Amino acid sequence: MARSAMPKMSWDKYLLRSGQNAPPLTLPVFIYGTAWKKDRTADLVHQALSAGFRAIDTAAQPKHYREDLVGDGIRKAIRDGTIRREDLHIQTKFTSVHGQNADDIPYDPNASVTDQVHASIKSSLEHLRASDAPDSVNDAYIDMLILHSPLPTMSQTLEAWSTFETYVPHRIRNLGISNCTLPLLRELSSLVKVTPVVVQNRFYVGTQFDVPLRAYCRDKHIIYQSFWTLTANPELVQSDAVQLLAGRAEISPAAALYCLVLGLGNTTMLNGTSNRSRMEADLAALEKAERFSREHPDVWQRTLENFQQLTGDYVAL
Repeated sequence: MARSAMPKMSWDKYLLRSGQNAPPLTLPVFIYGTAWKKDRTADLVHQALSAGFRAIDTAAQPKHYREDLVGDGIRKAIRDGTIRREDLHIQTKFTSVHGQNADDIPYDPNASVTDQVHASIKSSLEHLRASDAPDSVNDAYIDMLILHSPLPTMSQTLEAWSTFETYVPHRIRNLGISNCTLPLLRELSSLVKVTPVVVQNRFYVGTQFDVPLRAYCRDKHIIYQSFWTLTANPELVQSDAVQLLAGRAEISPAAALYCLVLGLGNTTMLNGTSNRSRMEADLAALEKAERFSREHPDVWQRTLENFQQLTGDYVAL
């Protein structure tokens, strides 16, 4: 067996290619995930920003997210001087009718896909504005709008995406897609004006860790966003590679798993911990893993290669 060519590792952030001459965007490798936080959302978002997170993931999907409370947490952090809006990456999602609860959809489910998208984006801009002043919505923008999942047909998916494009770059800086297969990503990318710069997928054995899709993303300068990383991979947490890195770099096994996934390159990570001390420890783990990889490059490389065997990132000669 031989190792596939390793892309350049980033331990801090990635520079995203711009869509429609949008301002340059950087995407931190850790993105705070806000799903299932319910009434605690605002406080946890504020805690995450205070701990050092500079990217937030949410969705216009009341079934699993409180996008309104995400905005409350962000505005509190701006008011108390923790962050400036321009230093923060905010990404949200348009979720189709099939991913919504029937009684709290943020748009008319009987409207056209185009009108559904417009209404969803309008509510997201309202929720995620930087100031409490109502008219601040006129200056609000979203760094990344993600299609939560493809719609039932490619025609509907393209209708949603073409509506997204009308907001780029002034109100929405860039676009991404979630829960996406490689064939669909290839087809979508060939048919749209603003191609995805992010693919947000579950990283787990059920998709063979998306090895071909991640290779395509590297070739096309698309960032792969891993989610469900810890919950879905208890075997990886217990693996020799993860345990070795945890011990040598003096970080938790969970953080070691995150760092090894990031070590695959071209990858960012949703981290949704609700524990303030873990927020701080996970962010600190990036620096510890970077230092370990620099001070012990041979051990880091062997550990990463062992991890690649588990994820299928090795290729046969």
